[in-house]
Amino acid sequence: MKILFTGASSFTGFWFVRELTRAGHEVVATFRRCPEDYAEPLRRQRVSLALEHCRGVFGCSFGDPAFVELARSRRWDLFCHHAADVTDYRSADFDVVAAFGNNVRNVAAVLEALQAEGGRPRLVVTGSVFENDEGTGSEGLPAFSPYGLSKSFTWQVFRYHAVRAGLSLGKFVVPNPFGPYEEPRFTAYLMKSWFGGKAAAVNTPGYVRDNIHVSLLAKAYVRFADELPDGGRVLGLHPSGYAESQGSFALRFAREMRVRLGLACNVELARQVEFAEPRVRINTDPADAYVVGWDEAQAWDGVAEYYKSLAPFRGYGQ
Repeated sequence: MKILFTGASSFTGFWFVRELTRAGHEVVATFRRCPEDYAEPLRRQRVSLALEHCRGVFGCSFGDPAFVELARSRRWDLFCHHAADVTDYRSADFDVVAAFGNNVRNVAAVLEALQAEGGRPRLVVTGSVFENDEGTGSEGLPAFSPYGLSKSFTWQVFRYHAVRAGLSLGKFVVPNPFGPYEEPRFTAYLMKSWFGGKAAAVNTPGYVRDNIHVSLLAKAYVRFADELPDGGRVLGLHPSGYAESQGSFALRFAREMRVRLGLACNVELARQVEFAEPRVRINTDPADAYVVGWDEAQAWDGVAEYYKSLAPFRGYGQ
């Protein structure tokens, strides 16, 4: 397929582009900035790696005139809208309206341009399990944050316009991915503790979340994109990995790293008594049953090798 892709500088976006290309597809990815203009070293690295697997178009944001012209420039088989406004996405002051506006800017014009010359591309929009009414769990499935609300509104607008245009639309709902090239979050904290000879303290072990290898998530994305039918259908996939408490996942991660790194990988689980977020939120479609040919042991090997490669450069072990 000839694929137009947004959001390739992100952690998951890079993996999706690489896996799409490895599956034989031709990917053109848009980037808001030139590679050297990304401030974060990790994002610059992902952009550089992504460009080994796709053709990049720079200084181009979803919905702006350059993007509309790009959408009109050829007949696309698939449009993947993975980009989203994530500025201060963890903050309670996250600007839902501004982010939502950026995510759907000129969406009707974009879809019209994609259909120029008689094109009928299929569409895949990335969602999040932390949106309201996604996945399964507790407390009535509220949005986790204003960012979650912005993603939910984005999906509703795309669904409205896709249905009106008679285009097939898929929603690919992302849980908690982890693996090489991710931002330094929970698993990076675990690894930094262990390389430093310390036990990793897990303060919120009671939350039940859905952590998934990014390599498995990317393979699920490609199959979903490949199999999305024509004919104006609206479908979704909710790939699930390790649906378990964060304490159980930390212990699982420790077991896998211990045998690969030769480190103690000790974990200290706190007694969690406060739950500011919903206790349980997970996806519902087991990804390892959906994907053919994924190697779990190899994925764990990749995680270990990635963090070993970072040790001399990012303070691990000091």
